[in-house]
Amino acid sequence: MTFLKHLSRRQFLSITATTGWALTATGRGGYAIAQEGTPVAGTAESPVLADQVAAGALPPLADRLPENPMVVKPNESIGKYGGVWRSALVGGSDTAWLGRTVGYDYLVRYSQDWNEVIPNIAEAFEASDDAREYTFKLRKGMKWSDGEPFTVDDIMFYIDDVAGNEELTPNGGGSNPFTGEKIDDVTVKIVFEQPNGLFLTELATPLGEIWTQFPKHYLSQFHKTYNTENLDSLVQETGVANWVELFQTKGGSIPGTPYNAVWSNPELPRLHAWLLTEGYGDSTRVRLTRNPYYWKVDPEGNQLPYIDEVNFDVVQDAEVLLLKAAGGELDMHCRHINTNVNKPVLAENAEPGGYRLFDMTVANMNTACFNLNLTHPDPVMREIFQNRDFRIGMSLGLDRQTIIDTIYVSQGEPWQWCPRRDTEWYTETLAKQFTEYDPDLANEYLDKVLPERDDEGWRLRPDGERLTILIDAIGEGVYQYDDLAALAIDNWRRDLGLDVVISTGDRSLLTQRANSNQSDCFIWAGAGGLQDAVLYAHQYLPQSTGARWAEGWYVWYANPSNPLTEPVEPPEPIKQQFDLYDQILTMADPAGRSELFRQLLAIAEEEFWGFGVSLPAPGYGIVKHNFRNIYEPMIDAYYYPTPGPTNPEQYYFDDI
Repeated sequence: MTFLKHLSRRQFLSITATTGWALTATGRGGYAIAQEGTPVAGTAESPVLADQVAAGALPPLADRLPENPMVVKPNESIGKYGGVWRSALVGGSDTAWLGRTVGYDYLVRYSQDWNEVIPNIAEAFEASDDAREYTFKLRKGMKWSDGEPFTVDDIMFYIDDVAGNEELTPNGGGSNPFTGEKIDDVTVKIVFEQPNGLFLTELATPLGEIWTQFPKHYLSQFHKTYNTENLDSLVQETGVANWVELFQTKGGSIPGTPYNAVWSNPELPRLHAWLLTEGYGDSTRVRLTRNPYYWKVDPEGNQLPYIDEVNFDVVQDAEVLLLKAAGGELDMHCRHINTNVNKPVLAENAEPGGYRLFDMTVANMNTACFNLNLTHPDPVMREIFQNRDFRIGMSLGLDRQTIIDTIYVSQGEPWQWCPRRDTEWYTETLAKQFTEYDPDLANEYLDKVLPERDDEGWRLRPDGERLTILIDAIGEGVYQYDDLAALAIDNWRRDLGLDVVISTGDRSLLTQRANSNQSDCFIWAGAGGLQDAVLYAHQYLPQSTGARWAEGWYVWYANPSNPLTEPVEPPEPIKQQFDLYDQILTMADPAGRSELFRQLLAIAEEEFWGFGVSLPAPGYGIVKHNFRNIYEPMIDAYYYPTPGPTNPEQYYFDDI
């Protein structure tokens, strides 16, 4: 048995920002679930692979599949082999789209409707009644993409030698240690010291990949525990500083950069449907070809994927991407281009481009949240922003309908920081309070806080200085926060005497400023509108670094050693929310968790931590007429993560 003081629940959640909570322990021995479809032996394969088998370059299909391959039911029909799926990436750090399209294969996964966690790499799993023990049964005979066996040893390699290695994973200790135990080659048990009712849900989110992305047989040669003979020479040959950087380059990620070996090192074995042949950063495209050892089949026993290749052109910006989309150069795509502003352009070019628009259900609960910094380093600004009347005044002084009409082409409705109506946590008050545009009432609220003005009519701070608020608004790519901020600022300057100005710039720089607690106000979309509300809850309480309205409170709660931000002790309502959230994280009972979250939202409703603009309108993507088996309406959420749970391996072209 291996012991690991791993990341705390708070730390893990803060970096994963995970979604949903559909599956939990359910009494009398836990929750066990079988695979998605009825067991079917592999009986057919791509002609490309069949030719390789005939030439003796590849083992027969029966020797490449596990004993119990996962069966995937097509969304429309059994597919055809062949074709190249064309998509695109924007810039040099768009790895999220790669993971969402061709990388969503973890121990478990979300169902397409986002209502439950189902098996995937693990053909079955079990959770104990107290949500402390989790047992996973892998697929016997499953193989990595290079034909080597995939077993529990690979998972234990992650636990022991990656997460458990202080050089590779600094600050790995936490408040909820767990043990990993190898039962046999296909069975592993994870035991937490304290209940972790959301562990399975966490595994179905994007960072669930870490448990199955470290092939021991390949990566051990770059690890000091296993290679005691020529590790130094490998370091020198690669041109890196030490073995840690070598390991990160070959099989991990490099801190502070977008580099991820999964998408940049073609030599790294993987379990995905397609294999990397041209890595991210090597050229102006990323190219993947089918994995001959992929472990999924359709109900007729045809090995997946149907599509031969997936190619991603790397373009400079979203405008170039829009031109490619409108010109019919993308087969299925729903990132960076699918804005309300672009919709008329894409609709107009749909017929000549040979594509159509498909419907998407947007998970975000707000188009734009104004995150006033309630833990501002300037004590005077902090006092002003922490005053509820001040936040109410700014919200009442915001002409949301004009913004909706201008920026979002009249799509949506005024909305605050509240889960969508589709959820059990929606309340009318939380969603709609202080959304009316009423400058007179807004001034009444602001006069309670800042009654004095200078000779030019600008409101003065308590220390006699003019109050100036800098709004950090990203305007690059699909983001229109600079245009939105300009409309809001016009209201506040003209009607309320607030000297508010825009600060635009590179997304990474503005985000870094917000994350280091240096911004006055940061505009960003409001996530956590559907099943992701609980674990992606940073607009309701500062439980992750995404809570750019209270970075100091978040650091106090979850990460007091953060070198960028000093912890700030929060007021009692925030402490109450943190206590409720801690209870949610350890509770196995879903009804109990839901009730606790309602209590947490009631505090958010009373305190009114910040304000938003509007509820996002239904979304859309584009798909070529001959591209089949997509799921509609497709859920649009990063932590779903779109389109991964819709099983891209069963997409196909009906005329090649």
